[in-house]
Amino acid sequence: MKLPRPLTIPTFISYARYLKRRFLRLIGLKGRTAWISASACHAHFAGREHPESPKRLQAIEQVLRRSHIWARMQKVEAVEVSEIQLARVHTLNYINNLEHHTPSQGLHKVNEDTYLGKDTFTAAKYGAGAAVAAVNMVMQRHAKNAFCAVRPPGHHAHADHASGFCFINNAAVAVMHAIAEFRLERIAVIDFDLHHGDGTQSIFENDERVLFLSSFESPLYPFTGTGETPPNVVNTIFQAGDSSEVFRERIRAKWLPKLASFRPQLIVISAGFDAHRDDKLGHLNLTEDDFGWLTHKIMLVADRHADGRIVSLLEGGYNPDSLALSVKAHLSCLVNASRFSRNRD
Repeated sequence: MKLPRPLTIPTFISYARYLKRRFLRLIGLKGRTAWISASACHAHFAGREHPESPKRLQAIEQVLRRSHIWARMQKVEAVEVSEIQLARVHTLNYINNLEHHTPSQGLHKVNEDTYLGKDTFTAAKYGAGAAVAAVNMVMQRHAKNAFCAVRPPGHHAHADHASGFCFINNAAVAVMHAIAEFRLERIAVIDFDLHHGDGTQSIFENDERVLFLSSFESPLYPFTGTGETPPNVVNTIFQAGDSSEVFRERIRAKWLPKLASFRPQLIVISAGFDAHRDDKLGHLNLTEDDFGWLTHKIMLVADRHADGRIVSLLEGGYNPDSLALSVKAHLSCLVNASRFSRNRD
């Protein structure tokens, strides 16, 4: 690309962007997976016996640092979500209440299983900021895809209240940022957590710009998602004891055709790994291989319709060992995108 004469400001900006793309391609960042995290996410504490603990992120990082995956990801430190980005999803009254009820010490009980500590709201804002950073990176081609290693999780958070360990809906923040800043018209949110993503569904139901797919065990908290659904929502229900074979069969039948017809421009994953057979919060019989398989299927859709753009956000997974192995399987696919066979069943 040659610089024309005379040089105008728009032309200079365009040329600067061109040089940036060339530089990123030269140093090998453009096609890499971004690992986005924040030290603040380790500080959130919900009680000594609470399953949503800092040990979750510690276990993930410990396993990944011993694998080839760690060195192949670009590491990014998140910043806090902005008020504008937060207001696209959550009501001002709700955000003010979170700030007001944040204790200087101890815990404030929000509901039966959700507790607000002195560092909780800050951690949640950094988690949402990671989601925004991930969207920016994949949309601006600074990364092929991105994984946000954040906590607390987000998919049970509604526009106006916290629920199920969740305070800010990170997936919704990512989607609304992509719509507002990059003018996307079709975004798929794929939630494979053990529990129904009730908060995400409540925010996006009947929004034709968003396709929401949620797989979950039922009956199980939050005891939603079993009734009639809006046209942009696909709830895929599993029962206690369901196997890998049942899981894969239903994903093939219910999700893949819907994704193909929707043709998403971006895929946001609510990546919960508590459906693993070793996680005691549920009763399904999935293994880390199932999460790798599903990740691969999602990547095929992203490659076909979204130029590979995937933003993955950590949700549940409360056995540190199985969580770490499952995240490793998930990231093995994201990082090694070009190495996986297109015929993988």
